[in-house]
Amino acid sequence: MNNKIKGNLKIRQELKNIVLNKNTLHSYLFLGEDGIGKKEIAFEFAKNILCLTKNEECNCKSCICFETNNHPDFQIINEEGENIKINTIREMIQTVYEKPILSEKKVYIINDSDKMTKEAQNSLLKTLEEPPEYIVIILIASNTDLILNTIKSRCTKIVFEKLSNEEIFQITKEKNISTEISTDMYELFDGSAGKALRILEKKDTYNQLEEFINSIENIDKLVFFTESKKIFDKEYINEMLEYINVLLFNYGQKNRNIHYLNCMNIVQQTINRLKSNCNFDMSIDNMLFKLWEEVNEDNSGD
Repeated sequence: MNNKIKGNLKIRQELKNIVLNKNTLHSYLFLGEDGIGKKEIAFEFAKNILCLTKNEECNCKSCICFETNNHPDFQIINEEGENIKINTIREMIQTVYEKPILSEKKVYIINDSDKMTKEAQNSLLKTLEEPPEYIVIILIASNTDLILNTIKSRCTKIVFEKLSNEEIFQITKEKNISTEISTDMYELFDGSAGKALRILEKKDTYNQLEEFINSIENIDKLVFFTESKKIFDKEYINEMLEYINVLLFNYGQKNRNIHYLNCMNIVQQTINRLKSNCNFDMSIDNMLFKLWEEVNEDNSGD
């Protein structure tokens, strides 16, 4: 097994045994949160399926071709995680019925398959219903609700677990990213290494958010508003607001302060407004004023 891949060791061993016992099925659906290694494990599974020797340490022609991204019997669809339209699936299907060149099987990975349009999914359905004997199709998805039931019913589902904090710590360490991570931030990662790496690229901003929460009770309303507004980045706003709610919950619980817990509703209302395409600046302005007032003015009589 690839030692660089973290987590889900049991599933990886089961997939390895499937190949060794020659029990590989025609279609699989890998389900789980974004950023927990589903794609990396799918690649590992595909390499093992295509391997000519099935040995642990193998240097066969198939494995060499796979490692150099030059395997004629392997194809990944939508590697960058974009929307998948019907033409993309039709192009894939045109090659499905061409027999393998190097290995006994042909493997297709459809990354972020929950981004397939309904037309694309319906186009894939016939191939899943009547696949050639040499075909293995691996669908990777994080939102099973976006996949048609007819697709799900024809795939063997494998549900992946979130990564532990220790596994995320090891991944960030190997990538030479600062491992001085607060417990609050680990909560925001939610078991996803991908999310962790994305957030840690902007760690300074998230540290500012911690200061932002800690300053509410000790700063003038106007100063709080003008200084805090500078922190918010429209591109990362959802994760930033999620982190504020993590901080508010933990601070409110630790200090037994109901006002900080009430602030979570204000943040959630802002999240909902932004999802409804309300004006970004107005939504953030409204949130900042309400947060300060909840913590300072509404508890003046306590």
